[in-house]
Amino acid sequence: MPTTKCLICSKSFYIKPSHVKLGWGKYCSNKCRTQSQLKGKYVGCNICGKLIYRSRGMIKHSKSKLFFCSKSCQTQWRNKIYIGQDHPNWQSGIDSYRQALIRSGRQRICVSCGINDPRILTAHHLDHNRENNNLSNLVWLFFNCHFLVHQDTKIEPKLTNTQNK
Repeated sequence: MPTTKCLICSKSFYIKPSHVKLGWGKYCSNKCRTQSQLKGKYVGCNICGKLIYRSRGMIKHSKSKLFFCSKSCQTQWRNKIYIGQDHPNWQSGIDSYRQALIRSGRQRICVSCGINDPRILTAHHLDHNRENNNLSNLVWLFFNCHFLVHQDTKIEPKLTNTQNK
């Protein structure tokens, strides 16, 4: 009775002589045969650590050499890395003052009249310099109040006084 060793687990098993002539009988079971066909490897998700299988082609063509188990894990990583000046579409940050105010957690209330509807609030630069995006220079204003601030010189000093309190 001809026996041979499995190429994967090295277990000895019986093989028919006709299968030896055909070049078959290299693996003891379907599990070992499937294992031999896997050319990639298991890697851990960069965010959650879950083990995932990636083929050699996927590993070879990955630019970052980082792997993710799902789109949500990939998005979490991308949002940490590609933000602000690191984002490929970054232009200068001149228009990012509204987002800076939102991220600061400052309460969205007009400092002039007290309206708190976020749909009708806008960000205002106290020094009128749109490139100065320091949080101390930014306040929330209702659209009408914002218009009045730019038209009426008497309203502007009131804003700086309410901001300092």
